Amino acid sequence: MTVEPARDALLTASDPLRQQRVLKGIRDATLSGDKPYAAPRAVISESWQRSLAAQVDPDGYQPPEVYGSDELSEVREGHPLHAVLDPLRELLVSIADESQHITIVTDADGTILWREGPSTLCNLADHVGLREGTRWSEQAIGTNAMGTAIAVDAPVQIYSAEHLVRTYHSWTCAAAPIHDPDTGRLLGAIDISGRLETLHPAMVSLVNATAQVAENHLRMRMEQQDEWMRATNMRHLERLGGESGALITPSGRVIAANPLGGFPHRIDVATGTDRIDVGGREARLEPLAGGYLLRFPRRSGQVRRPTLRLSLLGSAPEATLDGRAVPLTLRRAEILALLALHPDGLTADQLALHLYGDDGNPTTVRAEVHRLRGELGDALRAKPYRLAADVEADVLRVRDALASGDVATAATTATAPLLPRSESPTIRAERDQQIAALRKAVLDSGDVNALWALSENEPGHDDLEVFERLSHVLPEGDPRRPVVDARLAWLTDEDGA
Repeated sequence: MTVEPARDALLTASDPLRQQRVLKGIRDATLSGDKPYAAPRAVISESWQRSLAAQVDPDGYQPPEVYGSDELSEVREGHPLHAVLDPLRELLVSIADESQHITIVTDADGTILWREGPSTLCNLADHVGLREGTRWSEQAIGTNAMGTAIAVDAPVQIYSAEHLVRTYHSWTCAAAPIHDPDTGRLLGAIDISGRLETLHPAMVSLVNATAQVAENHLRMRMEQQDEWMRATNMRHLERLGGESGALITPSGRVIAANPLGGFPHRIDVATGTDRIDVGGREARLEPLAGGYLLRFPRRSGQVRRPTLRLSLLGSAPEATLDGRAVPLTLRRAEILALLALHPDGLTADQLALHLYGDDGNPTTVRAEVHRLRGELGDALRAKPYRLAADVEADVLRVRDALASGDVATAATTATAPLLPRSESPTIRAERDQQIAALRKAVLDSGDVNALWALSENEPGHDDLEVFERLSHVLPEGDPRRPVVDARLAWLTDEDGA
């Protein structure tokens, strides 16, 4: 006899009771060692095997109670998903109520922390242990959407007798995992459960979309916390002078550094000590409000590198060397921009090509660099030409922020295009690519604050699509909405003129 997939077999079962009988036959045959006429889905078969290995009894089992009602309140308040309950409720609870389902949120162990739904259905759920404080991992209660979604780290829908435990054959459920956008760590799962007659295949798509909304809200909160930490603690980084250092979140993520690009994206701070190894060098970890300051103490006799700060975005470039203003012409700004973008250095021939294209003259470049070295001294070295300083440049901050996915920082920093008056082919290419990458990243993110920052700055000030997206995502009552609506109306009129 040919064994067909269980999902194909279900297509012939047009009503819930028949679906239940089909799945029960598959389950009973599989568990007894007989050959079923249709094979269970792979995700179900593998889950049954894990559940049986955990000694879950298929014919009679109740989920263990982990938290009593007196403990739940404190556990909930301390859980990261507490912060996203409101958007979850907005998305799911009304839908679940209308379709006679209950909405459930678990922790990473599968323990139900929140449950909402119609009172009649909640009463039925209470009778089978589907209530707050009980654990629904596969090890605790066998195959179920919450536990299996956590086990396989993917959205799952479980129908009727696909549940290992017979008690739940009159139920159907769909669940999706939720992750911490900072660390990727599993935080829990969102689940919709209901009686078999309310089965709907779209439920798994709904819970998956809701899980993504939850992660987006967590990401927005993370970015807001990053901004607060930078605003609060940047002075500590700036006071290091020539020492290398970074601002680190409690999870070890680098959110600001000097020099830029000199640190990995994440550093292990879970060592329990104030001294850690970073790339073979000993660094000191100092607690700050909301995170840490990481710094490399200067060794005795070590020569301090100067700090070169470059403002290259916009038509009025500026440079300071250890706080002293460096007079800039457009050509000098172009040279500094190219050397900042090529930290390993450029020969005179390469620099001429970047500045002038194929018509570049290395002799002209050498003369320009010689005059610039008169201002920068040893901070500008030769053979090849390179910056021997800790470089802080707005164009590098935008580039690094885009590379790390920090869209909000990129949009806030990119106040204007890179040297807009420059005709250097390399700078033109960098300018165009950075604006295009920034625009795409901000539009793809849908982040309200990033969109607003882009709209306020020159790269997005006249961008119709940016304002259309802002108008779509700004909540009603947001004080920025009148500005956006007015600008959108003006751009629309201009576009139609």
